[in-house]
Amino acid sequence: MDARNPLNIGAAARAMSNFGFHHLRVVNPYEVAFQGARSAVGAAAVLASAEKYQTVAEAVADCSLVVGTTAVGHRDLQHPLQRLEAGASVIRTHLASGACALLFGSEKFGLSNQDMSHCHWLMHIATREEHFSMNLGQAVAVCLYELMRDPDARPEPEKGSPASSAEMERITETLLTALRASGYPKLNASDSFEGAVRRLVRRLRLQTGDAEFLLGMLRQMVWKMKNKQ
Repeated sequence: MDARNPLNIGAAARAMSNFGFHHLRVVNPYEVAFQGARSAVGAAAVLASAEKYQTVAEAVADCSLVVGTTAVGHRDLQHPLQRLEAGASVIRTHLASGACALLFGSEKFGLSNQDMSHCHWLMHIATREEHFSMNLGQAVAVCLYELMRDPDARPEPEKGSPASSAEMERITETLLTALRASGYPKLNASDSFEGAVRRLVRRLRLQTGDAEFLLGMLRQMVWKMKNKQ
């Protein structure tokens, strides 16, 4: 979560407490807002155990599924997009075999394109077109309610162990290193290119063993290219 208003941080934490979610992670928080939220009444345990991270990559490193939230609006999205009802079902199934992060952006700007590049896909709450943006605390509450509203659901766990975001990020960085070493493309230092590569790697949905295998191959390619120079 990237939030600057202590009321919104407190509302999000309270919603988590309401629906039984306990692991709040805040990315590069505005310290005044974060400490102000910790003094709020109603969800002290969630806020007291909240973890701070400097980057989205660090915050989601141990998660094998990262789902971003967006109001959509007029944005040109580069990810698959699902409505909350359908997305919640996918998340519930994944939770049977791996950790999932639900990523919310700031109240004013939402998630940046760079933030979204760490996501496997995006999810939105159906609202009327004339007023599509929701308050952060409300959006958190609606999403968590949808995740918990069918307590009798017993999803079958996915086979194997999905690769974590940290493993996928290592593959992304190694692939970028190989592409730069090869000179393809000439403008491959741009943020948009890095984001495109990151999204591509996450669409592979690799299992842990396959991720290690692919990373080993990429590292060997990088080593060969560097030693030929």
